[in-house]
Amino acid sequence: MNLKFTHKPDYFMFAQLFIRYLEDHIEKHPAVSDEVTFNLLKIYDLFGKDFASSSTNLEGILNIADEYKVDTLDGDQKIIQAYDIEGKYNNLILKLNPAAVHSLREGKAIIEPDANIHE
Repeated sequence: MNLKFTHKPDYFMFAQLFIRYLEDHIEKHPAVSDEVTFNLLKIYDLFGKDFASSSTNLEGILNIADEYKVDTLDGDQKIIQAYDIEGKYNNLILKLNPAAVHSLREGKAIIEPDANIHE
């Protein structure tokens, strides 16, 4: 028997990895302001070719990732406003908060969600 899902996922670790990847992507691509699309194969590679985390568990990971915030002129705001996993085209589409993206470019620190009180 061959099992592709053989471990308990660490959703917070993968969410942190994804947010750091997004932060790096925003810094390297100045045109990114309110939407970005990633191919799911890129996410698969980012997660160390962990099939479960890049498919079945991706929704749970993104639920945590969209709780990450950054300090803006209007207070702490979420970086990711919405996301859509487009299975037909193997894409992950993120709607970003332009004020949060601007703050990231200014070097503001990311505020992580508290893992102890997360639902």
